[in-house]
Amino acid sequence: MEESKGAKSTKVIEDEEKWVYDSSLDHKGNVPLRASTGVWKASLFVVAIEFSERLSYFGIASSLIIYLTRVMHDDLKTAAKSVNHWSGVTTLIPLFGGFVADAYLGRFKTVLFSSIIYLMGLILLCMSWFVPSFRPCNTKTCHEPRKIHEVVFFVAIYLISIGTGGHKPALESFGADQFDDDHREERKQKMSFFNWWSFGLCCGLLLGVTVVVYVQDHVSWGVADIVVTAVMAVSLSIFIIGRRNYRYRKPTGSPLTPMLQVLVAAIAKRNQPHPSDPAQLYETPKSEKVHGRLLCHTKKLRFLDKAAIISAQNLAENPSPWRLATVTKVEEMKLVLNLIPIWLATLPFGMCVAQSTTFFIKQGATMNREVANGFVVPPASIFALAAIGMIASVTIYEKLLVPILRRTTGNERGINILQRIGIGMIFSIATMVAAALVEKKRLGFVKSDPIKGSHSMSVLWLAPQFLIVGFGDGFTLVGLQEYFYDQVPDSMRSLGIAFYLSVIGAGNFVSSFVITAVDHITDNGGKSWFGKDLNSSRLDRFYWLLACVAAANLCVYVFVARRYSYKNVQKVAVADCFGDELENEGPIP
Repeated sequence: MEESKGAKSTKVIEDEEKWVYDSSLDHKGNVPLRASTGVWKASLFVVAIEFSERLSYFGIASSLIIYLTRVMHDDLKTAAKSVNHWSGVTTLIPLFGGFVADAYLGRFKTVLFSSIIYLMGLILLCMSWFVPSFRPCNTKTCHEPRKIHEVVFFVAIYLISIGTGGHKPALESFGADQFDDDHREERKQKMSFFNWWSFGLCCGLLLGVTVVVYVQDHVSWGVADIVVTAVMAVSLSIFIIGRRNYRYRKPTGSPLTPMLQVLVAAIAKRNQPHPSDPAQLYETPKSEKVHGRLLCHTKKLRFLDKAAIISAQNLAENPSPWRLATVTKVEEMKLVLNLIPIWLATLPFGMCVAQSTTFFIKQGATMNREVANGFVVPPASIFALAAIGMIASVTIYEKLLVPILRRTTGNERGINILQRIGIGMIFSIATMVAAALVEKKRLGFVKSDPIKGSHSMSVLWLAPQFLIVGFGDGFTLVGLQEYFYDQVPDSMRSLGIAFYLSVIGAGNFVSSFVITAVDHITDNGGKSWFGKDLNSSRLDRFYWLLACVAAANLCVYVFVARRYSYKNVQKVAVADCFGDELENEGPIP
């Protein structure tokens, strides 16, 4: 008997080593063979297309305000608002793209279709420069661009926004899907995947704001558009070639339906008393096959628990999910509701980050950009310092701080996710203070020598604010990415990445609104803080305002974060959760 059990156990282990049983499928719709699918042989294709997308995006985004003021001849205020609107749309559309990926199309198809739309936008961007009837002007010196050029240009960049909307939330989740969380070795490799993901992203960003921007500044905007279009086309082809190596997951249907079911069931049972023992709440029986992980009961938002109360009517009939929900579904609803205060409390951070691709870049354009042997740095290339700051931040955090903090706190992450985000917010305040001081000094140069202006001031004066914002991003942006991926229900991974992106998108819209409001208030007070150009503006005062807002918001964030309950996943059995409702961070991968 014992030998029979041992042989059966060995066979199960061998079977699990050969096949992947985590709900994944291969390209033919069968259970994937572990040796020929997933892990690095698949995820490197994903990293490659992320590299090219970031190169294209930052090549366009970092110099967009320069294009709008130089080629479109927009004033500073109009150009800044246009950039904020575009950036806002680009980072909010992923909410729709993530929903479609999780509910209907699946992640691979979403990445494929959105990348094609992205490529169409890049091709149209090339046409806006090379097709004679779409060009800004027929003459070399262009004082006012044609209306048709403005229309084609904005249609092109908003097509890129739509493409990003599906690409960003689905691609990273698809890459993580290539690793089996239930397999020890693959689980370790999954942590390395996120490091390589960030490496590919930062490399694409660095090349976008250096090589691509240099071509824009010293060759032509059209040639730069051809470069990013070619890179995107090649990487899309590489992504498609890797199709046989991928592990796929079927879309699970709308993630909103289960949450609506919980709400309806809770309202229907609003008069039911809470059971004295949470173990009496309904959960999927162990004998039934469960897709995804089960969650433990928590004490917050107890009204929703009524959806899992087993009533006499539920016992008498086969209950509908609209009348009886599992504890896991109730807890997933709580997870989503708990995200809202954190999301709102991070918006001022998004507003501060928005300045790095608008006013910070425009500041650089007015300063002395000659750094060595007559080499002139393109204004948008200064953004490379932010990428360097972020790479340094992530490296120092991972290699130096985490080992020390693990020994000090006993937490496998070193510090919890929300603490990491909060530290980055402190850096965003420091960024605005540094930017205000530098802008005040720049305006002093302009006042002392109106003819030469700030051209006698080195662009390297901007290095502190870019490095600080990049260093802070290594804490807050990476923390937000991890937070929204980890703390959403398992069926909403793509939407989780979209929630993270929406912080930056909404921050851009809030920034645009604040610019409009401050412009109106200060204009009525005598002189607007936002003039025709930087030299007639008072950006230093605007930066001080943002620093004060960010500091006040940090207090709100700390208050909210201290009361947050992390996802608590069942590790052994349903009964083991109850009576042990720790507000931990959930499982460490």
